[in-house]
Amino acid sequence: MNITVVGTGYVGLVTGTCFSEMGNKVTCIDIDQKKVEALKNGIIPIYEPGLEPLVKKNVELGNLSFSTAIKDGLENSEVAFIAVGTPMGDDGSADLQYVLAVAKQIGEVMTKPLVVIDKSTVPIGTADKVKATIKEALAKRGVDIEFHVVSNPEFLKEGAAVNDFMKPDRVVVGAETEAAFKVMRKLYATFTHNHDRLIEMDVRSAEMTKYAANAMLATKISFMNEIANICEKVGADANKVRIGIGSDNRIGYSFIYPGAGYGGSCFPKDVKALKKIAEENGYKAKLITSVEEVNDTQKFVISNKVIARFGEDLSGYTFGIWGLSFKPGTDDMREAPAIYVIKELVKRGAKVKAYDPKAMHEAQEFYLKGVDNLDYVTSKYQALENADAMILLTEWKEFRSPDFMEIKSLLKSPIVFDGRNQYGVFEIEKEGFEYYQIGKA
Repeated sequence: MNITVVGTGYVGLVTGTCFSEMGNKVTCIDIDQKKVEALKNGIIPIYEPGLEPLVKKNVELGNLSFSTAIKDGLENSEVAFIAVGTPMGDDGSADLQYVLAVAKQIGEVMTKPLVVIDKSTVPIGTADKVKATIKEALAKRGVDIEFHVVSNPEFLKEGAAVNDFMKPDRVVVGAETEAAFKVMRKLYATFTHNHDRLIEMDVRSAEMTKYAANAMLATKISFMNEIANICEKVGADANKVRIGIGSDNRIGYSFIYPGAGYGGSCFPKDVKALKKIAEENGYKAKLITSVEEVNDTQKFVISNKVIARFGEDLSGYTFGIWGLSFKPGTDDMREAPAIYVIKELVKRGAKVKAYDPKAMHEAQEFYLKGVDNLDYVTSKYQALENADAMILLTEWKEFRSPDFMEIKSLLKSPIVFDGRNQYGVFEIEKEGFEYYQIGKA
C-alpha cells in the first residue's frame, strides 16, 4: 500500500518505518526541514533500539521517504496517518492544534478517496473534529471527495517500540463504516496474519481505549508505590509483598515494582488528560486524581531519603547519579524522576555528578539545562569518584551487576540510595553498604 505518515516524532517515525519494512511505500512528512534532511541521511532524532538500521535500510530500498510537503505523500496514498504531538495544555487537557492543522492541510490537498487515521493520542471526540475540519477544507475548495476518519491508537513501549509494532498484542481500530474497516484489515494484514489481533469497535471507544490502558498501568504503579510507602511505616518489605501479590495471576507482576514514580511521554500526560475529559463531562475521576497525586509525591521520595540522611543543608556534599532517562532503553526524559531528584539536591547546595548511557544530551540541552552544580561524566564509576553517596534512578542493564567493591572504593562512604529497588538488601548489605530503598525502612 501507499501510506503517508504526518509527524516524525516517536510514534510517527516508528509507524512509518515499520510499515515500510513490510514492503509498503511510505512517505513521512514533517515541517522541520533540518529534521527531514537528517532523516533522509539515516540520522534519527530519538534513541529507540533497532529503529535506526530499519530507517537506513528502507530509505535505501526506496520504501521510505521524507518530505516537508504533505502533498508529496497524498498524491498516491490510500491512507494517511496523523501522528503529530498532542502536548498537554495549561489546564491538563490535550492540545489538538497540531492534529487539526494537519486535518486542514489534508482537506486542502487531497485529490482522491482517503482513509485518515488518528494515531496520535487524542481526547474522545477528536475524530469528529478531524472529520469536520477536512469537510470544511473540501467545501472551501468546492469539491466532494470521499474520506473516512479512523481511530487507531498506538500501544508502543519506549525501548521496545519496533518489536511492539511488528508483533502487536492487539491492534485497536475504531471506524464508522465497513469500507474503513476493510482498508484497516488490509493495512495490518502482514502484522496479524498468524493471530487475529485486530479489535474493531466504534471510534469513540477506540479513542477511550488508549487513555484507559495508560491510566490502568499508571494506577498499578501508583498503587504499588503507595503500598511501598506503607510498608516503610509498618516494617514490611515491599519487594516481598510484590512477589506475594504478583503470583496471583489476576494481578500479575507487570507494573508493580516500587520505584521513584512514572514518567515519560504518555502516562503523566494521559492521566491528566483523562481527568480533564471526565471533568468536562461532569464527572470527578477520584481514582485517576489519586493516581496522579501519588505519583507527584513519589518523585520526591528519594530526595527526601537523602535529606533525612544528610540534612536539609547539603552544601559540601556530592552525589553520584546513575540514570537520567525515565526508563531504560530510551533517551526520553519527560517527567523523569531524575529531574526532580537532582533539582531538590542542588537547591540545597549539593553537587551532582550524573551518568546515563543515552539521555545526557537531552538533560544538558533541555530538561536540566542551566542547573548549577551539575556535571555530566562519561562512565558510571566516574560519577562516584569522591561522592558522598550513589543514587540509582534508572535501571539500565549496565547498572544491574556492578562491582560493589569498586563502588565502595570510589565513594567517600559506602552509601547507596536505590530508586528502582534494583539491588537486593542481602546482596548489597552483605558488602557493607548503608542501603536505602523504596518500600523498606
